[in-house]
Formats: sequence, C-alpha cells, structure tokens
Amino acid sequence: MPSTATSSFSGSDCSSGSSSGAAWERFGSGLLAWPDCTGEQQENIVRHFAPKVKYLALRLKSRLPRNVELSDLIGAGTLGLMESFGKFRPDMGIKFDTYAENRIRGAMLDELRRLDWFPRSLRKKVRLLDEAVQKLEHEGGESPSEEALAAETGLDVKEVREGLEAMNSRFTISLDLILESFAGQDGGGPDEAFASVSVRELIARVAELVEQLTAREKLVLSLYYADELNMRETAEVMGITEGRVSQLHSQALTRLRREFTARHGKTSLP
Repeated sequence: MPSTATSSFSGSDCSSGSSSGAAWERFGSGLLAWPDCTGEQQENIVRHFAPKVKYLALRLKSRLPRNVELSDLIGAGTLGLMESFGKFRPDMGIKFDTYAENRIRGAMLDELRRLDWFPRSLRKKVRLLDEAVQKLEHEGGESPSEEALAAETGLDVKEVREGLEAMNSRFTISLDLILESFAGQDGGGPDEAFASVSVRELIARVAELVEQLTAREKLVLSLYYADELNMRETAEVMGITEGRVSQLHSQALTRLRREFTARHGKTSLP
C-alpha cells in the first residue's frame, strides 16, 4: 500500500483507543496519518471507502458503450483509491472523501483512454456513420437526424444510435477528463499550476462551442452532465421521449466533437 504521506500528520496517534471516532472518520478529517495507522485501522479505512469505487464505476459505466466492462472500471478505481490513501494531505484544504473521489474517477478515466473499446463490427459502423454525418452536414448545414443517417447508411435506427454513441464516447471521456482535472487541482506546485492553466484553456474552448448548440441540446447536456440525471430522468424533466433525449445528446456531442477537432485538431487532453 502507498505510504507517501508527509509530516503534516505529525502528532497523530493511531492507537485504537487514543481518540474518539472510527479510524476512517479520523483519517478522513486529517487527524490520522495512513503510514502510522495499524493494519487493523488501515483495513477499517479501506472497508469504509471501498464502496465508493463501485458507485462511481456504475455512474461512469452508464455513459459508456456496452462493451466496456464494469470490472475494468472497478479495478482501475480501486488502484486510484489505494494510491489516494498515501498521497492525501490535510493541508490540501479538502476532505479525504472529496480527494479520493477525484483520484478514483481520474484512474478510471485514464484506464478508458488506454482501452480499445470497439469490436471490428462497430468500427465499420462508426466509419460509415462518420462519412454520412459529414456528407449530410455539408448538404443540409446542420447535424442530421438518426432517421436521416439510417436512410443514408442503410443501417436501422438502433444501429445508428449504437454507432453514434461509440463515436461520441471518446469525446465524452475527454469532457469528463477536462472537468476531472479542473476539479482535482490542489495547487501543490509548478506542475499543478501549469496543468490548471491548460485545463482552464480547454474548458474555455469547450464552453465556447457549447454556446453554439441549440437550447434543447444545451439543456440535455446540462441535465445529463451537470445534474447527473440519466436518460429516463432527463426525458421526464424535458417532457419528451427517452429516444428523443438520446438523439439530442448524440447530436450535441457529434457537433462538439467535430467542431473541437476542426478548431484544435484533437479530442483529448494533452
């Protein structure tokens, strides 16, 4: 297990009866240092925070293609959690719970960037759809509907939706990475300061593109990413079908992804 906590914990007493509160509670508030705790106390801390990994993995999995395995996310998130125990410092000015969540999500997102998500059959659909989207956007001046893409490609609407989700999933992860990196800055040194500037620039670029979306597309993204509603809940709030929400979501991400790539030449963090 990691053991890189600093002397800012000096004076902590990890004996089980030395102070009130469970070990996880005292550790989370910065009163106990991870390297100084007994094996029993470390186990107590791990057991308390471990469920957060599965919770965050399930939330992220709901936004990803079906072939991404939940176990891969949980495995990466668990490594992120274990790493966070040793690296947490009370002088960061945040609770361990918040710090660990950023580390867990960051580890999962990093793992997703390394995975090869698409089976060969899906890659073919993605290429076909990408060509169709470019053609129809050029002809009509706006993002084509799922029905129009189905007519152009010969795929059925379900296959179109699956392909669009796959096309946009990588950019979705890039958006999450931007927000994750921004939220996770701890001001710990020159590298962090540089990263913060880079992330702020990326957020500004994405925000500028979001403003070009339609009101309904912006609302879908806001409900889905900011308010963290699922497709069904978003549909209920907007008073439309879940299929229409999925369509608006795909249209918005397709436009953002294409415009971001056209302007900046990439769809992920450096």
